[in-house]
Amino acid sequence: MPASTHRTPSTAGEGPMSYAIFQLARAHRARAAAMLREMDLHPGQELLLMQLLDRDGQTQSELLESVGLDHSTVSKSLRRMQDAGLLAREPAAHDRRVMVVHLTDKGRAMREPLAAMWRALEETSAVNLSAQQAESFVGIAYAIADALNCRDVAAGESE
Repeated sequence: MPASTHRTPSTAGEGPMSYAIFQLARAHRARAAAMLREMDLHPGQELLLMQLLDRDGQTQSELLESVGLDHSTVSKSLRRMQDAGLLAREPAAHDRRVMVVHLTDKGRAMREPLAAMWRALEETSAVNLSAQQAESFVGIAYAIADALNCRDVAAGESE
């Protein structure tokens, strides 16, 4: 594995792991965004598509919860995706105020291109890692995410 060429600013020296996570997230997001642009998608739209590919016909509220994005971001993304012909939104039969989202044929056809994009992103991301390191990283990344998302930790910090 090549030595890191990144220099941590002295102020971030108190949190080198956090700074590394920031740099990783920024680089990963930039690479993914470039790949998504080639597919005429905006970042975040792939997450909505993947959720709908797994379970078509979700409400906007269900999609919002599953991707963890804010309401305005999801609404804007869904509007763009509808304009692009990837999905259709219609009022739910049980409550006309609730919008149900369905993929169109064009949206369903995104399954393999999205899978190929994620495979390529994974290969690029792990090019300098062994299979064992990549597997360990996934576990570590989820452990960090769980720690950051834990309400007990956040409550303890404010006391």
